[in-house]
Amino acid sequence: MSGFIRRVPEGDYRDRLVCPDCGYVAYENPKVVVGAVVVAAEAVLLCRRAIEPRHGFWTLPAGFLELGETLEEGATRETWEEAKAHIEFDGILGIFSISRIGQVHVIFRARFSARASPPLFAAGAESLEVGLFTWNAIPWDNIAFPSTRWALEAWRRSGAGPLGAPVTNPPEDARGLRPPGVPRAAYE
Repeated sequence: MSGFIRRVPEGDYRDRLVCPDCGYVAYENPKVVVGAVVVAAEAVLLCRRAIEPRHGFWTLPAGFLELGETLEEGATRETWEEAKAHIEFDGILGIFSISRIGQVHVIFRARFSARASPPLFAAGAESLEVGLFTWNAIPWDNIAFPSTRWALEAWRRSGAGPLGAPVTNPPEDARGLRPPGVPRAAYE
């Protein structure tokens, strides 16, 4: 923000962007990402990214929550934009903190809408292609983000039954510090 300076405002303990003239504090807060593990039979819907970051890698249909949206509305919109799929929710599968980039990911478990039989989907503007993958066919070496892997692993553990409490980051990456492509051993 032009003209703002970084300093600790009176009564605070963190560096913030502050207007030197009026004292207004421009808080920098995490962004919320919403998405879904969309399941049909024993397969999951994945999108190959047509945009950066991680162009060409596979991910779940997900993206930034917009102002004025509920979590569910955002995940519904993102799934439509990226995979042209109508979905219905089972519940929240996972909540992941990615502190290194200031994001919180809320991932639902969902299924294709009963209106779409067989499941209908197609690549949206942000996807090169989309597809349904069984567990053994998931392109694990080309997964875009650690949170995608975590959500897929949570889906596998949850089965088709009722969801329990949402899963969170794995203990070895509790703050979401390991960037994509960096081996787990480098952070242990």
